[in-house]
Amino acid sequence: MNKRRRGRPSGPTTARADILDAARRGFLEHGYAGTTLRAVAAEAGVDAALISYHFGSKSGLFGASMGLTANPPQVLAAVLEGPAATLPERLVRAVLGAWDDPERGLALRRLAEGAIRDPEVARLFREMAEKEMVGRIADHLGGRQARARAAAAAAQLAGLIFLRYLLRVEPFASASADELARQLTPALRMVLLAR
Repeated sequence: MNKRRRGRPSGPTTARADILDAARRGFLEHGYAGTTLRAVAAEAGVDAALISYHFGSKSGLFGASMGLTANPPQVLAAVLEGPAATLPERLVRAVLGAWDDPERGLALRRLAEGAIRDPEVARLFREMAEKEMVGRIADHLGGRQARARAAAAAAQLAGLIFLRYLLRVEPFASASADELARQLTPALRMVLLAR
């Protein structure tokens, strides 16, 4: 029986690529909730600590395995830091910043297009969005109907993404980030900051 050694392997290794391959298969087959770091590590033939070393967390592994250079849960974590009063505008600007970026936006568009075409990718993305995005926003908001408010905000942002980046509907497709932030922030503020 070949036992894995703990610690950093000596010499060149394909461990990172093996982890990403195993994670991609795991997420697509078992969904976000059904994929564990331990299962990915076992499939890749590495210690689970190596996954944390390379990717930080399950959401980091998800983003990397799906080829996302702008991993939505990580972007969201940064946006949630700061005063509540400016959270709605920070959310709009974070979405626009990630999706407008030529490299990061391309990977996000590919994932969104894959979710439209493939029910398994859609299920995976839905599970991740519910737990890592809507759930985190709800936890951050707290209070009455936090989850419903977080889901309503996510729906508004998803509408922006769909109209601007997938369907390219005007005037959203060509509007400046400042213009969109000015137009969309008040509606998000009503949903997110309602008490």
